[in-house]
Amino acid sequence: MFMQIQHRRLPAAIGVAGVFLAATGFAQTTLKDAFKNDFLVGVAINQKQISGEDRRGDPIIKTQFNSISPENVLKWDSVHPQPDQYNFTNADKYVAFGESNHMYIVGHTLIWHSQTPRWVFRDANGKDLTREALLERMRDHIHAVVGRYQGRIQCWDVVNEALAEDGTLRKSAWLRIIGEDYIAKAFQYAHEADPNAVLRYNDYSLEDEPKRKGAIALIKKLKAEGVPVTAIGLQDHAKLDWPTAEQEDATITDLAGLGLKVMITELDVDTARATQQNRSADINLNGQGGSNSPAAAPSAGMNQNTNRSSDSVEQLLAKRYVDLFGVFVKHRDVVSLVTFWGVTDGDSWLNWGRVNHPLLFDRDGRPKPAFDAVIQTAKSP
Repeated sequence: MFMQIQHRRLPAAIGVAGVFLAATGFAQTTLKDAFKNDFLVGVAINQKQISGEDRRGDPIIKTQFNSISPENVLKWDSVHPQPDQYNFTNADKYVAFGESNHMYIVGHTLIWHSQTPRWVFRDANGKDLTREALLERMRDHIHAVVGRYQGRIQCWDVVNEALAEDGTLRKSAWLRIIGEDYIAKAFQYAHEADPNAVLRYNDYSLEDEPKRKGAIALIKKLKAEGVPVTAIGLQDHAKLDWPTAEQEDATITDLAGLGLKVMITELDVDTARATQQNRSADINLNGQGGSNSPAAAPSAGMNQNTNRSSDSVEQLLAKRYVDLFGVFVKHRDVVSLVTFWGVTDGDSWLNWGRVNHPLLFDRDGRPKPAFDAVIQTAKSP
């Protein structure tokens, strides 16, 4: 049974280092140590954190986590903005950050329908490339990016979100121009560039049965063709009431049947009242939009400057994380990595268009009741 956890308020004047000592003092452990016999615990980090400019977030990253994913610096529009121009400055810093802190380093992401410049799909006349020309462009990009970090980035999201909500292939430019085998080709090129890297297919809402069935069919087809996909990423952008523990359990059980490692890749829990019914993590439906759509208006009645949500919501959040981590620990034989998508509440992508409190640390970097709750799941029999 979930027990109510008291929120320990710490003085703001204590400073980041002091807050962190206090946090680890009452928890008696860190996330990475609590789950050291179960799975790696990772976090997605942004450019300021990569560069060491985030005095609040960086100590949390280094103390709590043993794996990192990049929010944006390895996406196509960041690392390859023009046909003849690569920019590895921030990606190099990201990899150096992980290496200096002895972390498992994830590359996110090589092939995606979003945050990919339009020029990638077009010829000099502004028309769609031929299949052969786009395959060549894909191969060059993957070889350049993966090849640069061969042996240094241990795991890659090779193809991201290739499925629609009903489990069919998303009607992206990749699919339109190349055809269904664009996914297999991407994995082939990534394997050529680094034969030892873990190669992941990554997607959201796999807890919904139609999409999960589509993912399982896709992975089975790839494996039957000898495509070197070696892990599946379950994003786990959760709500306060979805997925249930039973749905999460069934999802991981089904994915484990593929014979691949399952990685929880983008974990957070949306706490905004107005968005509980939207179970899609499609950025175009969530107010972020990247370069594709404008941010939505803030949710009505929400205080844009509030540091933390109500005690009742914090208790709901803690229970949600208890339910989810209970399932992760149960499946520790197949779950090899659990990654939070953001360090503090203020870093979360879920703040685009509303105020959110989806993570284990508040906007001041203080641990929330959910932090204690998650630690306690590791101590459960």
